[in-house]
Amino acid sequence: MKKKYTIADIATMAGVSKGTVDRVIHKRGKVSKKAHEKITKILKEIDYQPNLVARNLKKNKTYRLLVLIPDPEKDPYWAPCLEGINTASQEFQAFGVMIETFLFDPSSTRSFNARSKEVLKNKPDGVVFVPLFYKESLTFTEYCKKNSITLATFNSSINSNNARSFIGQDLHKSGRVAGGLLHMLLPGKKHLAVVHMDEIYQNAIHMQEKEKGFRDYFDGLEQKHQIITHKIPEKDIRKIRKSVRGFLETYPEVSGVFVTTSKAYLLAEALPETDTRIRLVGYDLIEKNLECLDSGHIDFLIHQNPRQQAYLGVSYLSEYFAFDKKIPDNKLLPIDIITAENYTHYLE
Repeated sequence: MKKKYTIADIATMAGVSKGTVDRVIHKRGKVSKKAHEKITKILKEIDYQPNLVARNLKKNKTYRLLVLIPDPEKDPYWAPCLEGINTASQEFQAFGVMIETFLFDPSSTRSFNARSKEVLKNKPDGVVFVPLFYKESLTFTEYCKKNSITLATFNSSINSNNARSFIGQDLHKSGRVAGGLLHMLLPGKKHLAVVHMDEIYQNAIHMQEKEKGFRDYFDGLEQKHQIITHKIPEKDIRKIRKSVRGFLETYPEVSGVFVTTSKAYLLAEALPETDTRIRLVGYDLIEKNLECLDSGHIDFLIHQNPRQQAYLGVSYLSEYFAFDKKIPDNKLLPIDIITAENYTHYLE
């Protein structure tokens, strides 16, 4: 069994006082270069791990961690995120990390801006948020930097040095996976479509990255495919359904569709009951998508695991504040392919 070393043990090994070892471990106070090098070498050799819980209790400090995510009442995709946040909150409350969630309307940049201002007014130590609106999110990260707020993102990445961490999938690769699935379903030269629903494409980097990955997959094939892009920015379900029907009538030659959001069921519902020519790949295990998966109107779903994304985002920042643990720059989750046969295992 691995020996558990104490500060006294290390002090004896290095021939210094316990106070000197303590200063090196906790990076405080002055220590001679010779003593610092000797102690550091010993710590590395024995793979010393400090008692993080004890260290936290000595701090006797409370940290405020705020989470800013889309409202699950507006989009059910985000409901598992609340479960992950609540689980992390229960785990870290005893270590002085107080976690509070703020919700914004995923269809409204005005709502995001208003809620992000509320977050800043609360003067948190850290923020975990979903950069759903790219331009507005960049502005928010700048404010966080000015106020020395530690920041992490999940679900969608953002090109900003102000965010310490990103948790989610490689969206470009997930687009390539979708391309591979449709290619498997439809071998040979086919007409395909990428459909973006319910979000403004120009301000949604996550949708752009998925489409790039999808197109890159087919660009790498010898046999070229015709791929069109169709955008449906409407928020009203009736307007979305009308736009979907118009799309299907305008492009009757399309035999495969990749929907880049969790709204694949809206396209599936618009297909005639007798129409089996269109193969469909989408995202996320929301109830209506699963019903279409069961009925055969959706062939595959890509699971983004929003619960785990939110849980890890909150946990990483909580461990940073409570235990001085390093925040990972990126945590990329697996790209899970879901079928009618295996989806129940992901719901447990």
